[in-house]
Amino acid sequence: MTLNAQPGPAAPPAPRAAPPRRWTAALALAALAVNVGFFGPLQILLARQAEFIAAGGSKESVLGAVAAVGALCSMLANPLWGALSDRTAGRWGKRLPWVLGGALAGAAGLLLLATAESVAVMVLGWSVVQIALNAEFAALAAAIPDQVPEERRGAVGGWFGLAQTAGVLTGTGLAVGGGAAAGGSVVGGYAACAVFVVLASVPFVLLRRDTHLAAADRPAWNARSFAAGFWPRGFGADFGWAWATRFLMNLGNALSLLYLLYYLKDEVGVADPEGGVLVLTATYAVALLSTVVLGGVWSDRTGRRRVFVTGSGLVMAAAAALMVAWPTWPGAVIAAAVLGLGFGTYTSVDFALVTQVLPAAADRGKDLGVINVANTLPQVLSPVLAAPIVRHLGGYAVLYLVSAGIGLLGAALVYKIKGVR
Repeated sequence: MTLNAQPGPAAPPAPRAAPPRRWTAALALAALAVNVGFFGPLQILLARQAEFIAAGGSKESVLGAVAAVGALCSMLANPLWGALSDRTAGRWGKRLPWVLGGALAGAAGLLLLATAESVAVMVLGWSVVQIALNAEFAALAAAIPDQVPEERRGAVGGWFGLAQTAGVLTGTGLAVGGGAAAGGSVVGGYAACAVFVVLASVPFVLLRRDTHLAAADRPAWNARSFAAGFWPRGFGADFGWAWATRFLMNLGNALSLLYLLYYLKDEVGVADPEGGVLVLTATYAVALLSTVVLGGVWSDRTGRRRVFVTGSGLVMAAAAALMVAWPTWPGAVIAAAVLGLGFGTYTSVDFALVTQVLPAAADRGKDLGVINVANTLPQVLSPVLAAPIVRHLGGYAVLYLVSAGIGLLGAALVYKIKGVR
């Protein structure tokens, strides 16, 4: 998928030297903040609220509706914020205002969610969180090609990907621990996540390392041209195949994770499914730690990306197959470890691959936003696909088989990308 050529901001100079380690650490911490805001609710809090609000009805449908609307908001917001950050001129730079503003607004959305006692308020609160935190996420993602030379992006992408997994673990821990501190209420979990989102974003902003766009270099505003810049012209180019690969890999992953709490409760029969989710998340995170940075560094040194993506897809499919063949607590733990090994490598290498096929340096924020639709669109589609599969088409076994098949297709399509080894 390529974008129509439209007048855009002046192209920034290509980065020559890697940023200092403190910048990479602050970037990873800010990315951790975003993912705590996303996954604390998704792993525990939204599922608990859906179960309470459904009151004996279909908790799967309530959770699916909330997740789908939120993901739709995310899908639309990410490329929009990225494009606006490309055009931002001022002494604070192009990306930093969106990092800080997104963190503050995202925390406010989490606090709104804490008050939700109806599906409508859940949808509203989760939509605010998705829209706001995607402003921060889009700016952080664009900062990597802004600041990091191409040959170092696998390693930095590994730390960026590590933040996602650590965000799942940290968000789940804050959701469970905050809720316990508040007497079992979801309010404490949401409050803990909101505070973390703001505090963990501050160091990146305080470093004040950013690219700057002079007001004179910003093109005149034209709403029609701006909107046309998002319109795809086809899937023949490397950019399009990179999008398709990421979409399928993330759709397979989303199908596996959406009903994890219910899988442990209803299929495996775990006595404490919330605690089980936390254990599985920790197992997944530890396994991922062993490959997420190492995979990116190894990919940088070999100059190869595609073989790592395909290999990680095979490993992730094996994890889904384990969930089908061995629906027990030991089976779930082993599957979590296998999934972590595969997704760790995939996350770092895929990000580096994507930055090498962006159509235009001046539109990095927008183009990465379009790529990130491949992360969020699966969140919209997964409830639509997963709910009928679980309820009418064979249950969790069929769901995880479908997940594995979709992921394998994505892993194969990476070889359609010709401009990257």
